[in-house]
Amino acid sequence: MRALTRGRRAFTSAALLVATAVLLGAAGLAAAGGSGPARGAGGAVVLDEGEFDLTPRVVDGKLELQIDDRGSGTTVVREPSDVVLHAVQSSLQSTLDPVAVALGTTNMDTWQLNGWEAENIFAPEPGWNGTQAGGATEVTLSGYEGPGDFGMAAYTREMDSMDAPAIPYLGSVASVQRTFTLPSDEQRLLPVWQFTKEGVYRLTFTVTGGSSTDTETLAVVVGDDVDPNDVLPGDGSTPTLSTPPTSSTPTGAPPSTSVTPTAPAAHVIDNGHLDLAARPVDGSLQFQIKEGTAQDYDWREPETVVLHVKPAARRKITEGYEFLGPVGDPVWWLPIQQVDGLVWPGWSTDQFKSSEIDGRVAFRLDAVQGPGAVSIFTEGSVGSVIMHAHSGDGLPDSFDLSVPTHRHTVWTFAQEGVYRTTFTVSATLADGRKVSDTETIAWVVGDDVDPSTVQPGRGDEPTATPTATPSQSASATPTASPSPAPSPSVSDSVSPSATDSGSASTGTSGGSSTGGSGTPTTGGLASTGAHVGAIAGIAMGALLVGGGAVFLVRRRRTAT
Repeated sequence: MRALTRGRRAFTSAALLVATAVLLGAAGLAAAGGSGPARGAGGAVVLDEGEFDLTPRVVDGKLELQIDDRGSGTTVVREPSDVVLHAVQSSLQSTLDPVAVALGTTNMDTWQLNGWEAENIFAPEPGWNGTQAGGATEVTLSGYEGPGDFGMAAYTREMDSMDAPAIPYLGSVASVQRTFTLPSDEQRLLPVWQFTKEGVYRLTFTVTGGSSTDTETLAVVVGDDVDPNDVLPGDGSTPTLSTPPTSSTPTGAPPSTSVTPTAPAAHVIDNGHLDLAARPVDGSLQFQIKEGTAQDYDWREPETVVLHVKPAARRKITEGYEFLGPVGDPVWWLPIQQVDGLVWPGWSTDQFKSSEIDGRVAFRLDAVQGPGAVSIFTEGSVGSVIMHAHSGDGLPDSFDLSVPTHRHTVWTFAQEGVYRTTFTVSATLADGRKVSDTETIAWVVGDDVDPSTVQPGRGDEPTATPTATPSQSASATPTASPSPAPSPSVSDSVSPSATDSGSASTGTSGGSSTGGSGTPTTGGLASTGAHVGAIAGIAMGALLVGGGAVFLVRRRRTAT
């Protein structure tokens, strides 16, 4: 048994390795014939979403620790040494103080599996199943390597109401226990798994039942700094298999003389604060993008920029947000609070003085080209959505802001791919002149397309897919199905006040305007708040129970 250590060393990713998926017969599971696919040069079996259980199981009279993987809808039995677990970037979330105290770690944001946002994100859900061991099992963290601290803890509503501390199961910190007992009647124990830093971890578990023991090492990649497909499973000592180089050019054939087109130059922004701003330029108004903070920033023309919504923005659609699609389907969600690793686009009129504008500044979404709908909204009271623009039911949609104002909204994209959003920003200057600017912003959602290869602005795709009817003022004029009949413009019922000069009135044309149960209504833009760690927006009211109580341990019976 290796001594437990608090690994702080960096891990260099290894070459690709094919993992063997070992299908073993087990009680309650369909027996799988054969020895499984041979190990090759394709990489380990990466588990990056869905349910699986670490199961101590009696096999041929001996106790073995195996993984029951249900991520594909059927149960596949795997060896931990053939698997790389990926705690995806979207599992980064706020850490409750009782959990931090129990594990001796930090109350800053950590990567958590089975954490308080487990129902909202596509991430692995690792459990422990004690029913296949023939008796109670002792589970020990007998070895540990990683760039940060690891721990498993339980914290329930009952414990919160009693002001009880969280219960640690295992931890890498010296003050935390390294062994817990898994009862023989526990079908699905779900403590939260916590990791404090990105990188590669190797967790060695020893299970003991009666006189039999088994030790297995599970490789875990936390965050997106390391590609899990490049990481060797297990303890990382398995040698890689080399693949002879191949050539697609026949012997003696002349070399190719084709020229690869030069990729269009674009400034790609994939992280940090942005303002989509109305800016005074040469006595008029221009729509520009402010990249950076209030103290350190650059102004950019929309036609020179590509905004990248990275895979970490992928989340589940929850109840109350059915206007985005069926519950449980994915959506790429940029929240109203800043999340490290994601782009954070807001809105700004604060480059103007109130004396320079007569009235408010209008922002109108004229057209969207792309594979799915784009939605821009904020959230009002629990269960209500204040919609500002939604290309899924017709465009243009518009909202306006007072001067000066700085606000953020939620942005969602229905599918991966390239989008082009055309906005017109307009206002009346103090001297009565009406000014406006129309610009198109290119977005890349997900990693199916390399954003550095995408032409910014309006682009040149001959078959760009429209998702809404553009207005006549839009710079792109794709053909689209007729949009629904527009609903009457709705004036904001909340007047600007001295404490919130940026409350917006929203008028929609062809946009939805309903209320209740999380369905869209019209209203003002939300103020930019301090970073609270939690990603706002998806069913917060259902998750926060009793003034902060959350479920970090869940037990449910799953048929095997």
